[in-house]
Amino acid sequence: MRVLVVEDDAKLRPALRAALERGGYGVQEAENGSEALRRMAEGDYDAAVVDFQLPPPDGLEVLKQLRRMQPRCVRVLMSGALDLPAVMSAVNRGEVSRIIAKPFRLEAILTTLEEAICARTRLEEFCVGARRDGFDLQRRHLEECLSGDLLRLAMQPIVDAGTGAVCGYEALLRSRHAVLDSPMRIIAAAESHDMLGRLGDWVTSAAARWLDLLPAGATLFINVHPNELSDLEAVRRRFETLRPWTERIVLEITERGSMLQLAGWQQTLGWLSSAGFRIAVDDLGSGYNSLAVLAELQPAFMKVDMSIVHHLDREERKQRLVDLLARFARATASRLILEGIETDAEAGTARRLGVDLLQGYLFGRPSFTV
Repeated sequence: MRVLVVEDDAKLRPALRAALERGGYGVQEAENGSEALRRMAEGDYDAAVVDFQLPPPDGLEVLKQLRRMQPRCVRVLMSGALDLPAVMSAVNRGEVSRIIAKPFRLEAILTTLEEAICARTRLEEFCVGARRDGFDLQRRHLEECLSGDLLRLAMQPIVDAGTGAVCGYEALLRSRHAVLDSPMRIIAAAESHDMLGRLGDWVTSAAARWLDLLPAGATLFINVHPNELSDLEAVRRRFETLRPWTERIVLEITERGSMLQLAGWQQTLGWLSSAGFRIAVDDLGSGYNSLAVLAELQPAFMKVDMSIVHHLDREERKQRLVDLLARFARATASRLILEGIETDAEAGTARRLGVDLLQGYLFGRPSFTV
């Protein structure tokens, strides 16, 4: 193990080095705070033994920087004249692992260091165990959701901006699980456990049941995780169940995903398109690759994120953006949807700007009946 000794006392420093080397440690020395910071930037240390009263920066500042640069490093502070409030504050912030008061017997520094390293090891083992237990528990929760009767799809209407008539619905994932009680928590768990495929299977099966219940001709918008597109064979198998309704189905792909970096996504989208499914780019305006995704997908629908829609009637910049998107949609034979409409003023502004379809609480909340 490598230990950094920072001590400006020219007599004590070599004595500390000798004692630590007898204890089996590899030792590097620094005689002031500036030299200590340079050494910390040049190499990693398992522990540091630092004097409090150093030429600036002092020992507390050195340990503060060390915690930032090398958080696993055990940090021991030596001092014969402690500034107690400052030291206690540093201990509470986790910048100081142990304190040893001068003068001390050289054997004491070995004992202090060994105790601190053992404490760090026990804490790391506890954290690893806790993470593993939490990971396993999360998987069990996800299995409960997928195997039990805890997940449902809710339908939120999408209306024609001109007539106000309901022309479709978005299928939104809902959960009655006590822990995985939101779509984002379920999706995050599925991502962590490589179970997006199973979640996708559940969604398509539930969507097939809904298609028999929706009004004839109503379009159903279904969310697809971008990572699903990397497995063409799994997508073929999954969406075969929906082939009888392809002309009524739109697959929403969020533009926040890293889809363009996935291998094989073009072939998967090519199959979906050839099978008759239409594509929508979802959450447009919330991520960083909107233009690239629009250029690559050439979607039939573009859904503008609610962060752009909120207060659309009051903010001219948002209006200019929606106007540009509406013009782009018309030029590319796509249809523009604004989601998150909550007020008549937002809806009226959207209509004035040439938006095709509207979605939001103003027209209906997600429901388990239609």
